[in-house]
Amino acid sequence: MAHTFPELKHKTLVELKEIAAGVEPAVQGYTQMNKDHLLEAICKALNIDMHAHHEVKGIDKSAVKVKIREWQKKRDEALSSGNRDSLKVALDHIHHYKHALRKAMV
Repeated sequence: MAHTFPELKHKTLVELKEIAAGVEPAVQGYTQMNKDHLLEAICKALNIDMHAHHEVKGIDKSAVKVKIREWQKKRDEALSSGNRDSLKVALDHIHHYKHALRKAMV
C-alpha cells in the first residue's frame, strides 16, 4: 500500500509501528522510537518525500515575483537616497505582493 507523508503524519504512534513492522528490515529499532523519529525512518525506508509541496492557484506567480523585484529595486533606491516616504510605500507593496502569494498557496 502506498503511503503519503501527510497521511503518515496524522497516524498514531501505534499505527506507525504497525507500518514499520511491515518494512522491518529497513526500519531497525522501531519499537523504541518516538513518533518523529519513526516517521522519518519510515519515509526513508519507503522513499517518501517529507517536504510538502505547495502550489499557487488563482494568480500568476511569475508576474507577481517580477513586481516584487521591481519594488525591491525601488526600496533599495529609497534606502540609498534616504527618502523614508518612498521607502514605506515600497515596503508596503512588497508586503502586499508576498501576502498575496502566500494566500494563494494550496
